[in-house]
Amino acid sequence: MNVTPKSIYNWYSQTIRNPKYRWWIILGSLLYLLSPLDISPDLIPIAGQVDDIVILTLLLTEVSQMVIDYSKLRKDNPTSTQATQPEADVKTVDVDSVSMD
Repeated sequence: MNVTPKSIYNWYSQTIRNPKYRWWIILGSLLYLLSPLDISPDLIPIAGQVDDIVILTLLLTEVSQMVIDYSKLRKDNPTSTQATQPEADVKTVDVDSVSMD
């Protein structure tokens, strides 16, 4: 099994975007950041903070991307109240129907 930083990032981003596991990954990331138990202890200068910074960066990047995607989705699909309001620059075309017997 080849564990690379890219494979870890891909796993993290795919798992956090899955609605079934999203909140578990966010909660686990926050618990890891607050926990005194780390891959590299925080008492070691610089190296101790690297793992926390990486997890925090991954978490913030993925959550902000999900918020951006959600806002774009809401912008592209307006609510029904916005869709029923007429716009001033919309032109109506009248069409006569003809039966094709």
